[in-house]
Formats: sequence, structure tokens, C-alpha cells
Amino acid sequence: MCAHVNGRGRTLSRKLFTVGPVHVDSEVLKAQTRPMITHRSKEYKALHVSVIERLKKALDTDMDIFLVAGSASAFLEGAVRNGVKSDVLGLTNGSFGNRWIEISKANGKNVKEIRVPWGKAIKPADIEGQVTDNIEAVHFVSNESSTGVLSPMGELICEIKKQNDPLIFVDAVTSAFGTDLNLKKNKVDALVFGSQKALGLPPGIGFIAVSEELMKKAKEIPNRGFYTDLIKIKKNNDDNSTLTTSPVSLVYALDFQLDRMLAEGAQARFRRHREMADIVRKWSSKLHGMLPEDGYMSDTIGVLNRGPMDFDKFHASLKSKGYEISNGYGDVKEKTFRIGHMGDLRPTDIKELLKVMDETLEELK
Repeated sequence: MCAHVNGRGRTLSRKLFTVGPVHVDSEVLKAQTRPMITHRSKEYKALHVSVIERLKKALDTDMDIFLVAGSASAFLEGAVRNGVKSDVLGLTNGSFGNRWIEISKANGKNVKEIRVPWGKAIKPADIEGQVTDNIEAVHFVSNESSTGVLSPMGELICEIKKQNDPLIFVDAVTSAFGTDLNLKKNKVDALVFGSQKALGLPPGIGFIAVSEELMKKAKEIPNRGFYTDLIKIKKNNDDNSTLTTSPVSLVYALDFQLDRMLAEGAQARFRRHREMADIVRKWSSKLHGMLPEDGYMSDTIGVLNRGPMDFDKFHASLKSKGYEISNGYGDVKEKTFRIGHMGDLRPTDIKELLKVMDETLEELK
């Protein structure tokens, strides 16, 4: 259970079924309490190389993986700053696709936008003829947190490559480690994710997996920034270190968590996430169903239509019983609510939550 402090300083206990930060097991939290070491020490370098190698194994990729103290948004910006001189194609079907477009514009890039209705997946037909010769990179969100839509990443990559050969950047913040991204087949140039989603860790680490093609392009790009300069970051990563101060305690937790994840096995982890998602989808028929279109529903986030429900009243009652879910987000905030089923949660946890939700709905009739 997560500890929360109310306005009077009293600590409350609540289990998170949220979109992020997610529930963190007590063993993972405890792993952060190992003695502090400096981020330039031999001890840290040994820790760093170990977690990077196991991250590659967990993702089944040979790509370089970098980490930074911060959120994944740092590397959404880093991909654009290092991989685009001028023109980028931004695909969006929700708030976080919109955010990446905003990031690209804020960094002075010319963004060609393709906007898909919320609740729908981005499909190859949506981008036919759009990857023109001037487009240096295409970015999109694989699993849109605001709508619970999982777009067909492999199909999109095939369509992009059929038209041209830009760099491909993917926001995998809520899909990595909960959904099989098949990176050996689905070649991308930047895959961005964070610690506080399906990794089941506290927030505070941003990650990026990068291709050799992106690193070559970065050498040609001026004004890569400092915190987001992948050339500088790689130089330190090759020395088993980080450009700036590493979040050492969080890396301890990552070290512990990776051992557990590899012991579980990637395919077993994916099946567990799918089972939890299926339970939520089936339960949603008691209310007003799911927002996403059939066939493209996330395995890590359930976005449910709320109908006439007074969500604030319902959620306040739920939280008083020790359970927290997530409100809707962005353009569908008032129409939906979200259940996070990722990280170290189990099907038994989801069934427990839904039982309490049933009881709460009955009480509020």
C-alpha cells in the first residue's frame, strides 16, 4: 500500500490502480535504502553497467539505453533535439501525442501534424502519402495514456518505411514492459520510457533506447542542449556513468526490480498484463463499456466510459476504503475514468479492486 499524507499530516494507506505513478511493492521501496554511493564511484559504475545490460535483456534489444534523472519527457525532447534539424511528422490520437507535437514546436521544429480521433488507433491508412522527402523523423505514442488505445506499432513502422526512410521515435512510456514491442522486428530509432509505469518503480528516471542511425544524425545537429545531448550522454554511458547526477536510490530499486522481472520472464509478464486488462474489459460492461475501439485496447490502462456517474463522489468513497484509480484526462476527462493495471499488480489485485468498486457503486445508488 502507498503512504499518503492528508492536510493534517496524518499518514493514510492507499493502493494505487492509477496510470502513474503506479503501486510500488514494499520490497522495491526497501531496495532504495541501501547505503548511498557517489555517482562517479567504481561501485556505481558496476551498478550502472549491470542495470543497462539487464534492461536490454528485458526489452530484448541490442540498442544503447541511456538513463537520466527526470521524467521520460526529457528524452521526448532529447529525441527531437538530436534527430531533427527542421521537419518532423507528429502523429497523435490523444493528450500525449499532442504533448510531443508541442515539444517539437517548442524546440523550433516544423511539425506536420496528423490527428486521429480520440479513442481510435493510429493506423497505416492515416499516414498514406504523408511521409514526404523533407520529413526527417516521425514520432508517435504507442500506448496513449489518455484514451487507453494501443496503436499497431509494427504496422505503422512498415507503412512509414514503405514511403520513405525517416528516423522513427516512439513514446513507450506505458507500453514498455507491459506489452511485447518486438524491437528486433520493429526497428525504431528512439524508444522512450520512464520508471513509474510498467517497470513498477517510483517516478524519477527517464530512459531512451537509441539506434546507431539516430546517434549518427545527432552529430550533424547543432544546439542539442546540454541535459538532452545524446552525444555527451553516450560518452558517459560508454564509461558506465551518467552525464549528470544519477538518481542512485532509484537505480538501486531498478537493480532489484530487474532481477524480479527477468525471473518472471517477459512473455509471462505480458500475459499477466493481458489477463488484468481482460478482467477490466469484461467488468466495464456493467457500466458503459470501454472508450477505445475494439482490437486496439491497451493491456496496461483501461479507459472506461463513465456515463452519468458522479466520479468525484465515487472516487472519494473508493479512496476512503484504501483504493485509488485515475480520473479521465484531456479532451475526454469528463467522460471517462481510468484504471491502471500494470507493474507488479496481479489479477487477484484487480479482482479485489473491482469487488470494492461494485460495493461502492451499490452504496451510491
